[in-house]
Amino acid sequence: MHKIYLLVLVCLLTGLLAGTAEAEKPYFFPYVNPYEATVMEVPSIYEAQLPAEVPTKDFRIHPFPDRKTPDVFWYDKGLACSLVYQKHEAPLVFIIAGTGARYNSPKMINMQKALYQAGFHVISISSPTIANFIINASEGMVPGNLYEDAKDLYRVMEMAYEKVQNKIKVTDFYLTGYSLGGIQAAYVSMLDEEKKRFDFKKVLLINPPESLYNSVSKLEKLLGDNIPGGAANFDLWYQQLLDDLAGIYEEMGFFDLTGDYIYKAYKRHPPREDFLAALVGLSFTLSSSDMVFASDVMRGGGYITPKNVIMNNSTSLRPFAQVANRTSFTDYFREYFYPYFRQQEPGLTEQNLIDRLTLKNIESYLRSARKIGLLHNEDDIIMLPGEVDYLHGVFGDRAQIYPTGGHCGNMNDPTVVRFIVDFFKGQEG
Repeated sequence: MHKIYLLVLVCLLTGLLAGTAEAEKPYFFPYVNPYEATVMEVPSIYEAQLPAEVPTKDFRIHPFPDRKTPDVFWYDKGLACSLVYQKHEAPLVFIIAGTGARYNSPKMINMQKALYQAGFHVISISSPTIANFIINASEGMVPGNLYEDAKDLYRVMEMAYEKVQNKIKVTDFYLTGYSLGGIQAAYVSMLDEEKKRFDFKKVLLINPPESLYNSVSKLEKLLGDNIPGGAANFDLWYQQLLDDLAGIYEEMGFFDLTGDYIYKAYKRHPPREDFLAALVGLSFTLSSSDMVFASDVMRGGGYITPKNVIMNNSTSLRPFAQVANRTSFTDYFREYFYPYFRQQEPGLTEQNLIDRLTLKNIESYLRSARKIGLLHNEDDIIMLPGEVDYLHGVFGDRAQIYPTGGHCGNMNDPTVVRFIVDFFKGQEG
């Protein structure tokens, strides 16, 4: 009788424990291939439930009001930012966008909604790599140096907050960023230790590269290495891409750029991994070429464009775009980026500069700053072997590493969103 009682008790406890585990809904991401995870939009059934609309105020600031904007950028009227605000007193989170992304890109909007839903104010800032930032907010107008980018971003944060501070009541300041914005957030946090303007209470790095040079070099190779026949066959490859989309449209009878549509199209015609990798490379190449063009024009030309060339709103930019698209990151680094900083610091070597543009370069700060956390994926495609493990070792119990998700592909996963919110609310772990 006693044994039967114990058996029943064990069964009941097992059932309770199993029920608790189910209630937690363990992490599940629909794409196990890292390139699929990075490229494919997640269907709505797998996304976090977020508000359809949130109170948002777009605004512009002018960090360098006396700077003359070249006529070719006639449409640019100042650095665009946004505020998502609560009606009550609340903490404020600054978000830094990833490479080539604006303050209102889809990932930024999703983060705004998630943080608003959790009770935060949010100020969103575009990546220092986009033309709008280079034109208006970059002091040197040569993005990519983490120390210089941090100074530019900090200046923008100060001015953005001053612009909206009469509209909101703030209790504490927080900081986050994804991809390039993630590594930049680390350097901004370190600068704030000196400036003490915000005294960030929590800082979260989302899918940051460990080394900018390593990650960008890897991204650059994805396009040429995964187009059949190499980069010389780009035009043919791109036309085939358009033809494939047209075929899917005819088969499904409609076209819709939503996650559900892409997911259904993908299930009918799963693209090869090399194709998805090429798409990632293409996205980076286009962002990089825009950055190089804007930087070169703002500094008077001589690299992509002729020196001191006069361009206006009727100038054809196609010849310059073709040159920019053919300019590799290695070319940019060795011919433009490195010489600019060597001129400021004679004796600086390429390797010195490469080593500076890393999280390892500020490892001691990252180990000691308990307010800084890390969110990453084991299968992140911009990371070299061992880099995620290295960062896990640096952050220890302040790191949350998911097994899948690619590069920032799982940022709107319910489990990931819950981690981000809980981190800022002090409930992580």
